[in-house]
Amino acid sequence: MNISEKILKLRKEKGLSQEAFAEKLGVSRQSVSKWESSGALPDIDKIIAMSELFGVSTDYLLKDEVPEADIAPEEASDVSEDNTEYIPAPAEDKPVQKKNFALKLTAVFLIIAVIVAAIFIPAFSGGIKNLWYEANGGVLSYPYVLVHGLGGWGEGNSINDMTQYWGGGSSDLKKVLEAEGYEVYTPGVGPVSSAWDRACELYAQLSGTRVDYGEAHSKEHNHSRYGRTYTEPLIANWGMKMNGGQTVKINLVGHSFGGATVRLLASLLEYGNEAEMQAGGDDISPLFTGGKGDYIHSVTTLCAPHNGSSLTEVLNTLGSTIGVTDTTDMLMTLCFGVAGIATPVEGIYDFQLDQFGIDKIDPKSAIAAVTASGNDHAAYDLSPDGAAELNKEIKTVEGIYYFSYAYSTTQQGKILGKQVPLTSTLPILSPFALAMGQYTGTTAGGIEIDDSWQENDGLVNVVSARYPAGEEYMSLPENPEDISRGIWNVAPKRTGDHGTVIGLNSKAGKTKEFYIELFTMIDSLER
Repeated sequence: MNISEKILKLRKEKGLSQEAFAEKLGVSRQSVSKWESSGALPDIDKIIAMSELFGVSTDYLLKDEVPEADIAPEEASDVSEDNTEYIPAPAEDKPVQKKNFALKLTAVFLIIAVIVAAIFIPAFSGGIKNLWYEANGGVLSYPYVLVHGLGGWGEGNSINDMTQYWGGGSSDLKKVLEAEGYEVYTPGVGPVSSAWDRACELYAQLSGTRVDYGEAHSKEHNHSRYGRTYTEPLIANWGMKMNGGQTVKINLVGHSFGGATVRLLASLLEYGNEAEMQAGGDDISPLFTGGKGDYIHSVTTLCAPHNGSSLTEVLNTLGSTIGVTDTTDMLMTLCFGVAGIATPVEGIYDFQLDQFGIDKIDPKSAIAAVTASGNDHAAYDLSPDGAAELNKEIKTVEGIYYFSYAYSTTQQGKILGKQVPLTSTLPILSPFALAMGQYTGTTAGGIEIDDSWQENDGLVNVVSARYPAGEEYMSLPENPEDISRGIWNVAPKRTGDHGTVIGLNSKAGKTKEFYIELFTMIDSLER
């Protein structure tokens, strides 16, 4: 038997389901399933934990047993064909017993050495596991993937040569962080596309494949199933095992609507999508089949509208009185402004609307093409009703670290008595920060926008940026050792508007300091 067969046999003998076994080891059920189907090997610390749980040696688990058919006839049985008992001749010096004793003694010394090292060598964070990794090529560094929000752009988009989204146009944050030794990527996804389409585009870039929006999704929203082809993966060996069994993972960071994008990607990787599995047959993207949640180390959201933004309700309610006739157009204009540019010029800005059969297009036509798809666009996902529907499809993954950061650019007004913008607020956002700070109402879907929604960053409500409604959360612990996986670790609220965290309306040094602090914390987490 190999290790996969032994784990399955021992688990069943113990009377444990995969879920119960996974819980005892602190892993996902999918991990157990992979171990038992030979799809992956357990890390060394899990092997040690299994040996203790099952009461067997690690040698028993790790060493394959030779099948009976491969054993020489004279070794296979102590009974001959005529049922005569076979009695081996006595050995004079019993060399086998001496050899076994020496092996056992060596094993004892090795176990003691590993335990002592794990306890007394703090430089190797993670104890036994990291000692094993250091001995097999070193501990892997996980890259950071920064995903932009509505109206944003990334590497490969012509506009990025002129001004960078990450850095707010005043600096190139990617280069700043790379100079500090971090591996950073800033891919571009559809600036006005839905969270679903953006997640599919992000996966294709990370894995180096053709964009597959899914058979079921594409039919439902009347657009092409396939998009662009990326011949080279953004992250080499992503999801593969290296250096002693370490999985090549990534850290996802999403600003604004990028938060929904990275959350959805993580959820699809782990849980897949039932509709696509039923519709896709053999020709289905690996994104929709699940079991890949361990490809991601952490998910961080910055000013993300987890529960939507009341600005969509403000614009729908007050739009006619302030001259706004197209809510999507206004949201686009605001987001371009937050990113530090005017309405994008045709030819240097890529709307990435290949699924709709559109190549080069002006902003007005882009909005018309996307909204014609029904609800398969960013503006709907950004509304409280759309976000609530999207949240039903997104689940946290128990093995991933989740962090959220909310910013506030309003304060309690002395005259109006509600939230009013600070004087430091980006001018383009001030009117909307004021409107959101006064607004209350009920959405078409029955969601109540009460006073708790009024504090905001000019585009997103603080209460929405903290964590998705109904999901488990805790305040971000000061000690990284106390940070939990699978739940939202909510950072203390910061002062600033929607663009502050990407470097707009903020000093470059402050922006750099924030990301180094964030990355240092994430890199220190247990693997």
